[in-house]
Amino acid sequence: MNSLLNAWFNKIDEFEKKIFSFSHDTSYGRVLSVNNLIIEATGIYLPIGNFCWVERIYNNILSGIICKIIGFKKKIVFLVPIYNLDGVFPGAKVFSQCNINNNITKYSSCPFGYRLLGRVLDSFGYPLDNLGEITSKRKPFNFFESFINPLQRFPITDILDTGVRAINSLLTIGRGQRMGIFSQPGIGKSMLLGMISRHTDADIIVVSLVGERGREVKEFIDNVLGVHSLKKSVVIVSPADVSPILKIQSVQYATSIAEYFCKKNNHVLLIVDSLTRYAMAYREVSNAMHEVPVLKGYPASIFSNIPYLIERTGNINPNGLGSITAFYTVLTEGDEYNDPILDIAKSVLDGHIILSKLLSESGHYPAIDIEKSISRSMHSIVNRNHYKNSIYLKKLISCYYRHHDLINLGVYSSGTNKLLDNSIKIWSNLEKFLQQKFLECCTYTQSMSELTKLLQNI
Repeated sequence: MNSLLNAWFNKIDEFEKKIFSFSHDTSYGRVLSVNNLIIEATGIYLPIGNFCWVERIYNNILSGIICKIIGFKKKIVFLVPIYNLDGVFPGAKVFSQCNINNNITKYSSCPFGYRLLGRVLDSFGYPLDNLGEITSKRKPFNFFESFINPLQRFPITDILDTGVRAINSLLTIGRGQRMGIFSQPGIGKSMLLGMISRHTDADIIVVSLVGERGREVKEFIDNVLGVHSLKKSVVIVSPADVSPILKIQSVQYATSIAEYFCKKNNHVLLIVDSLTRYAMAYREVSNAMHEVPVLKGYPASIFSNIPYLIERTGNINPNGLGSITAFYTVLTEGDEYNDPILDIAKSVLDGHIILSKLLSESGHYPAIDIEKSISRSMHSIVNRNHYKNSIYLKKLISCYYRHHDLINLGVYSSGTNKLLDNSIKIWSNLEKFLQQKFLECCTYTQSMSELTKLLQNI
């Protein structure tokens, strides 16, 4: 027993010597309480967004965890740990900085640069792919430091070739456009993202995988994104089992990387999967801080946070030579008429692609519901003939679905409705037109040619 106590006191002495090695600028406080995710401390006077170091006893060893300052109330500071809270004890010391293994400074900055291409990173830019350390210079990361003047945004004028026939022809997207992909889980969302990332004409791809299962992360990188696309991609991963603060950080960091490359005159494709899990992580932190929920547990601040996130993308390069075309996935989870995240996304984004469960169950891929989907920039970037043909084809699809039961029952008489007659005539070819294999690439020119050929059969 005495030997165990002596060993324990020796470890405490060793730790105290390390504490005394801190710089004179180091201040410390004490932990007051731990509520859910939030550590309440006093004695630390640092700005919101800074990091500090909290003592803990884990496996009978005195160590520490890194926490981020997210708020304060009078003299009480609210901290969120980067990792789990295990081992934090009442009255634990909270240090404003730490020179031991450079623990705090490694989280106060993130790497940027072309050496990130082809790498899979965590929310702070540290590699997850076992390909060695990132040698790019790390910069302080402050996502909310700048404002983008709306009058300096260049208009969307150039067509973005996504390689997906249904999108190119009926939901044409322009460079710098922000699109939402609304989908229930398991109906082809990842497949569509893979097609877009593989076939889109972009200089650089930035992917943020938020709250995904670990198995899905590796599968997306290896099978969906592919080796060729990975070479020009930066993948930021925050799996389902990490702290919500890391999930929030991963989306903000990915957006900042896209901004960096855009200002280097690159056309960037940003994919965030998913915006819903980002909002859920934000809700988890807000609820732990006792922020008043207003709808489905989401705080009022989410209604300004998501628009701010989305507005950082688009044609933000002042010289007009770069762009960020962004795709944000939103999980509808069966209640698409009472989902605040879906409503916010619809109001801020430049269009949305809705995936249909019925189409997916029938083996129709990509399972895009053309009726409910829209590209708000399409009318200003395509020629008049293309826009006319796309509107007419949408009318044919809508007419067929409205009379679907009559057609199946065989009670519809030909000649009653000319629009319906035309839709029935080309329906089999129309279904083939809207379907596309995962590895098949259909350019914008090919899509226009096939659209014209399809309508010539009427």
